[in-house]
Formats: sequence, structure tokens, C-alpha cells
Amino acid sequence: MTETFKYGAALAADIEARWQENWEREGTYEAPNPSGALADGSGRAELPKKFIMDMFPYPSGAGLHVGHPLGYIATDVYARRLRMTGHNVLHTLGFDAFGLPAEQYAVQTGTHPRVSTEENIGNMRIQLRRLGLGHDTRRSVSTIEPDYYRWTQWIFLQIFNSWYDERVGRARPIAELVAEFESGARARPDGRAWSDLTTAERADVLSGYRLAYASEAPVNWCPGLGTVLANEEVTADGRSERGNFPVFKSRLRQWNMRITAYADRLLDDLEPLDWPEAIKLQQRNWIGRSEGARIDFTVPAAEGAEGNGGAEHAVAVFTTRQDTLFGATYMVLAPEHHLVDAVVPEAWPEGTRPAWTGGRADPREAVAAYRKRTAAKSDVERQADAREKTGVFTGAFAVNPANGERVPIFIADYVLMGYGTGAIMAVPAHDSRDFAFARAFDLPMRCVVRPTDGRGTDPAGWDDAFVSHEAEIIDSAGPDIILDGLDVPAAKKRMTAWLERGGVGEGTINYRLRDWLFSRQRYWGEPFPIVYDEDGIAHALPESMLPLELPEIDDYSPRTFDPEDADTRPETPLSRNREWVEVELDLGDGPRRYRRETNTMPNWAGSCWYELRYLDPRNTDRLVDPGVERYWMGPRDGMPLGGVDLYVGGAEHAVLHLLYARFWSKVLYDLGHISSAEPFHRLFNQGMIQAHVYRDSRGFPVPAGEVEERDGRWYHGDEPVGRELGKMGKSLRNAVTPDEICAEYGADTLRLYEMAMGPLDVSRPWDTRAVVGQFRLLQRLWRNVVDETTGESVVVDEQPDEATLRAMHKAIDGVGRDLDALRFNTAIAKITELNNHVTKQPRVHREVAETLVLLIAPLAPHIAEELWSRLGHTDSVVHRPYPLADPAYVVDETITCVIQIRGKVKARLEVAPDIAETELESIALAHPVVRGALGDAGIRKVIVRAPKLVNIVPA
Repeated sequence: MTETFKYGAALAADIEARWQENWEREGTYEAPNPSGALADGSGRAELPKKFIMDMFPYPSGAGLHVGHPLGYIATDVYARRLRMTGHNVLHTLGFDAFGLPAEQYAVQTGTHPRVSTEENIGNMRIQLRRLGLGHDTRRSVSTIEPDYYRWTQWIFLQIFNSWYDERVGRARPIAELVAEFESGARARPDGRAWSDLTTAERADVLSGYRLAYASEAPVNWCPGLGTVLANEEVTADGRSERGNFPVFKSRLRQWNMRITAYADRLLDDLEPLDWPEAIKLQQRNWIGRSEGARIDFTVPAAEGAEGNGGAEHAVAVFTTRQDTLFGATYMVLAPEHHLVDAVVPEAWPEGTRPAWTGGRADPREAVAAYRKRTAAKSDVERQADAREKTGVFTGAFAVNPANGERVPIFIADYVLMGYGTGAIMAVPAHDSRDFAFARAFDLPMRCVVRPTDGRGTDPAGWDDAFVSHEAEIIDSAGPDIILDGLDVPAAKKRMTAWLERGGVGEGTINYRLRDWLFSRQRYWGEPFPIVYDEDGIAHALPESMLPLELPEIDDYSPRTFDPEDADTRPETPLSRNREWVEVELDLGDGPRRYRRETNTMPNWAGSCWYELRYLDPRNTDRLVDPGVERYWMGPRDGMPLGGVDLYVGGAEHAVLHLLYARFWSKVLYDLGHISSAEPFHRLFNQGMIQAHVYRDSRGFPVPAGEVEERDGRWYHGDEPVGRELGKMGKSLRNAVTPDEICAEYGADTLRLYEMAMGPLDVSRPWDTRAVVGQFRLLQRLWRNVVDETTGESVVVDEQPDEATLRAMHKAIDGVGRDLDALRFNTAIAKITELNNHVTKQPRVHREVAETLVLLIAPLAPHIAEELWSRLGHTDSVVHRPYPLADPAYVVDETITCVIQIRGKVKARLEVAPDIAETELESIALAHPVVRGALGDAGIRKVIVRAPKLVNIVPA
């Protein structure tokens, strides 16, 4: 018997290659726009639209392993289902190609980052194509292409040239703010007229409003790498993730995005989004909105304090517990606080305790030494509650505005500049961290909230602070304010009003969210379209000069320094190309010399807006055609803020990428460039494909493919190894490539297996041995349609029997609902059930065979196309209407009803699904078995749950 037409690896490979070429040749997955360059005459643009997206990949040199395509296959299945239900579907994939890995490789090998990145992209395109993904390849983008990052730079300039007008709650062009200053409609805080300001002074004023601005900012500075690091690149113990170098807190001039202006809108607009609640909660917590009060503590002039000038200083604190102001016994500034140097005196004041000085005779030395130690710690370390509290007295005192008491000012690492004002009033009796610090430094405590747990009101005998938001306020009375006897909410309200009347504070809202640090000291990123004149004033390049392309350089490494030298400063790779940095330009006022910005944008920049470029990737005149954007992403019923219909990706991007993209969308929306105020309406987080990691006695991973199981243990050669479940990856030596599975079973089998492994949002372990199960499903399906000897169709043109019709229509109904809900594993189970039913029949009926092919087409498109063709069709299954279920066959003819007496099953009935409760009760009571079991006993109660249960309770 010949095996020419037997479905095996060779035939699968042939089928898949042929259909992939056919799809590409025919433009099967091209989604037309309603107008513009990608419009066509197919009529699809008149259909209801769906925009389906994946979080796009970084093109790693290691290529894909089988864990990477999980989400891509899922969105492909869903997109195919939508095409078959009459939608114009936009589904494509690009590459987030700027970033640190390519630059690291360039430093190590001298290979230009573009070269290695483009090679990696080419390899990944081949791997993705082999999976049969139905992407519109015309729309694919790469963030490293100048035609793409031209528009990234253009968006940056829109943000740079905008400000947030709180009066109207949206961004406006900066030119409108200038016009308000010029006309006097908006007064300057110092009262000076706009015309009286110098050019530099005007630039400083505008910088305080711009949504993109440069300023001195606290950063993670890593001398050993010669670059500033993002928070996610710093380990919990304050070292660089790459190289394990110490990371210091330092202040450098950096570009920032004023995302904080949008904090409330970013919070409020979460509500209508169809996102997992856990992701919404993470964003709410990251934004961290809290209501409280700003309170100003006065610091009297201290002789010899640096920059003091003999003047008083006001130290503002933010607190959510203004009701406890009378309990404040000391203050703490973050070591980075800008007023630290200004308040430190020349000598310790009389009465300074030895424990407060850090062992230094000079307060300035004590403060400098402590700040240096703190700079080497991460924010995570500084916030660790279990750590011993450290700090040092500044030698200065502040005045509590409520009672006029002088309270000592400390600096301590548990206070961060990243929250509130970087200064706190310490109420140790009612805050656990303050309590621990006060105990460590023998500072006074005062109870001002009456404990309700019987501990008494003397903190000297307490083990921890008493924290309550409902108890009674005590010992809180001043000359013109009394809080005693009030509960906490009432005391907060009274204290806030008193602060505002006295001009020493106000009710305010604070956010944990900080402005977005937008600079990187690297080569492989988007250049800023900014130049500086001889006065250091930043100027935007005109749109005609975009894109500003990266120059060619020989050395991609930032300059590194002594890893322990926190006082060094970065030297970026771009700064060494003087011909590129120093330029003569005419920006409208004649040729002048300028200096380019030598930082580059972070890798987040290109992913903040790529959904928009997918819509109109060849538009050279504008970011996106307004009509095209409105068609694909504009607001509509159920999507009041617009956005992508479905966005699939990992939960690890819950905060940063998603928050940044939302911010950019809102600015572009405010400025009228797009109609969608949100980028992604529906978000789905897929789980992770995990794999077993095998480690030798040293704890090093060994190749998983070389491990054997013997008598319940695992061996690498003759050495026993341990096994654990973890991520799949090259470093853990457990990666399985999709190429391997495709070569042995075909892409359709890989697609089915990944979708059948379990619910899409749950992580699951990879098991290569289990892949064969889905291969056998396809083999059985093939044999149900094709004669393996002749290759001819074996179906018959006869009417199926009723049982088969019921099985078929139930499958149509169930599979369709499962695909719509992204329940791909249960959809495959239903297809398998129908296929097994067909296998047991003496003949395969055409209607059933064609239905099976159409049901499996979104999941296994190659074999579906081949079988559809062998069934005599000349059109593609991709746009074939999805089968419709006949309701008459979906509903079961009868349902089994259980009859119980005293909770025990006595009989079963076959009844109609829509039987009435009264009729079911009558039938059950008349059943011979029931009558015999009851005998002469009466009936106390009959519980009927039609059509499945009758429970009889005898008297």
C-alpha cells in the first residue's frame, strides 16, 4: 500500500508551504482601508471592522522558542474566526527593534546594531511565516526604520510644544500659552510682564509648563556601565541587572514627560476599558491617588547654612493624616531633597544627642556621608520595612504651625523624593515607620488618637504605633483650633480649613506617579529632534528636518568609570561624534551654530504609538489619515474612548508600556490628531508556556533534550540532575523551537497543541511527547475526507442521520461560542468529539465533512485549505462564511431527569428540555418505582428543578 497521500510530516510540510505561498500571492490577509493607499475594490472596507493586535516582539538573536508564539497563534485564530463571520480584520505584527541587547552585542562584536537587528528580524519573519499567521504584511513596521521613527520624533515634538491647561482639562499648543502671557490673560507669578523677560527667562517659564521638558532629575546612575538605568534594570539590592555593578542615585539633566498632568484622566478612563481587573488595579496603585493636605513647616535662618542667605525656608510636606499634626515630633527630608544643603548649619546646636550625629563633629560632614551611603541603595532597599532605620540629624529645626513647637529635622533613607514632596512630618505614635525611627533615635512620641485596644495613651509602653482612621482625636488643641473629641474624618476637615485660613497649607491631592524619565545615555535609540543654542536654550527641529537619523559611529560603548565613583557623569556615544553634535542650522532666523541633544529616547518610545502606524504605514504626509484612524479605532457603541478591539500580551507590561501608550494617545487626542482617547479597548493577558529546567549538582542548567528519566529520577548521562518548572529560554537550556515541532509534525499540529494545552490566560508546562495527540486528530480528520491511497475525496452526497446532524450542529454552536470567548482548548475538544463521531460512521457525508473543515480552519488553516480544495472548492476557507447552527438540532430531544427520595436516587426519566414543573412532578409521582418506594407514606414536600431533578420528601 502506498503512503503517498498519508498525512505525515512530509505531506504537512508540502501542504503548508504551498498554501503560505498562495496566501501571499493572493493577498489573502490584506485588510483594506476605507480610503488612501491601502484601499482596494474588494468591498471588505464596507464590512464591520475589527483591529486585533499582539504586543510586538523584540527581535532577539536567539529567535523564537515555542513559548513566544502562544499569543500570536491565539490572535490569529480569533482573527480568522472574525473574517469568517463577516468582518474586515486588521491583524499584523511589527518589531520593537531599538534597545539595549543589540547595543550590547555591538559593543562586544563591533557589529552595527542595525545589522544584527535586521538579521534577527529576517529570521523571526521566517519563523512566524512558517506558523501560517494571517498577518497583513504590508502593514508591518520596525521601530528602527527612519520612516517610522520620523513620526516618533514628530510625536515627541507635539508633546514638547504642548502644555496641559488644567482649566479645560486637556493639552493645548504651547503657542496658545505664549499668547496668554503676551496679552496678560495669564499673569506671571512674579508679576513681571512677558515683554520684560529675556529669551532665556521665557524659555525657563515655558519649560515649567511643557509636557516634555529637560530638568535636573534623580536617576539611577551606574558608573560601571556608563549609563543611567531605568528602575526595571536595577536589582532589588541596588545593582545593575547587567554586570552587577553598583547603582547610585544622582541628579542629572534629563528629558521628562509630564505624565503626572494626566493622572486623573488616566485613572478615570480605566473604567470603560475592557481590561482584567488585576491590571486596572496595578495601574491605579502605580498612579497612587491619595487625598490629604500640604502643610508648610517654617525653618528659621541658620547661620552658615549653604545658600541660606539669612532667609527662612518653608518645607512643604504632604500628609493624608493632617488630623495628627499636633502629634508631629520631628521631620524627615529625603537625602536628595533640594533644601538639605540650605538648612544645615556650621555646627551642631546645643543639646544635640550623640546618636543623632552619625559620629561626625560637623553636621555638614555627617549629612554628606549619609547621603553618599544612601546613593548606593535602591528604592526597594530603602523602603524595606524589616530593615533597621537609619538617618542623621541635619542640625536644623522646623516650627510646627499648629503649636509653634520646634521639631528636629533629620534626613533618612526611608523617605523618597519619588513620593509626595520628599519631606514628611513624623508622627511616631501613629505611623509604624516613624515609630521604629523614633525608637532607634530616642525621639519623643505623642499620642493624639485615642487607642481603642486598651494599650493606654503613653507610647513609651507600646510595641508599635496605633493606626486608626475612625478613633477619637485627643490632646490636639492650639490657640485657635481644637480637634479634641472629633473623629478622624471630621478632624481632617477642620484641620484642612484651618491650614487654608492661616495660609500655611491647603487640602490637596497627591499621586505616587512621577514624571516619566525619557533619556538614555545610549546609541541605539531614537535621536531627540532638539538642538541647543549658545545660551543652552532648547529648540525643536522643524518637521522638514525629520527624521533626524542616527549617525554612524565606531564606538557604541558609553564611557565607563570606576564602579564605586558616584560623582562621575555620563559620556554618551553620540557626544563623541562632534561633526554630528555641532551643526549650523537655519531654524527661521538665519544660520546659527547649535549643539544636538546627545541622549537618545528609551526603547518605550516606539511602542507608545505603533498601533496608529499599523493603520496607515505608508503615509508620508501625516502620522495617520484621520478617516482611516476613525474607521479602525474611533469611538463606537460599547467603546466610548475608542481603541484597538483586542490587544493580547503578557501581564508584565501592566504598568509601564500600557501607561505610557495611554499617555501618548491622550496628548494626540487632545491636540486633535486622533479620535481615540485610549489606545487599547480590550486587553487580554495570555499565560506563559513553561518548561522543565534540569540542574546539575552545581546548580547549572543542562540541556533538557539530553536528560533521560530512569525509575522516576532524571539523569544527564550518568549524573543525576534536579528538575524544576520554570521559564523557557536559551539561558536555561530548555528551549524548544517551533522549527523543531514544525519539522516533525507540521505547523498546524503546533498551533493546535498550543491552543489545546489549557485556558489561554493560564501558564502551562510544555510536553513535547503530548504534541502527537493533536497530530493524530489531524490524521483522523484527513482520513475522514481523503483516501490515503488515491488522494481522492471519500465523502458521499447523502443526508446525514439525525444523530450526526445533532452532533454537527452542537459542535457548530459550541465551537463558535468558544472561539469568540478565546476558549480555544474547549473548542478543540468539541471539534475532536465531532471528528470521533464521524470516524465511527460507515460513510462520511459531505455536509458534515465540509462543516468539520470550516470549524477547524481558524485553528489549523493549512490542512483546512487543502481539504476544502480536495472537496472540490476553488475559493479559500479564510473568507468563507462560518457555519450556522440550526437551533432545532442544538437543543437535546430529551434530558435525563433524576428522581430522588430523601436525597437518594430512585429512578430516572427521559423528558423534554422545556417540560413544565407541574407536568414533571406529576410524571415523577406516578412512576411505579416511586409509588413502590413511598408505599403508604404521605408526602411532605416535592422539590422540582425542571428538567433535571425531582426530590421527594416523605411525611
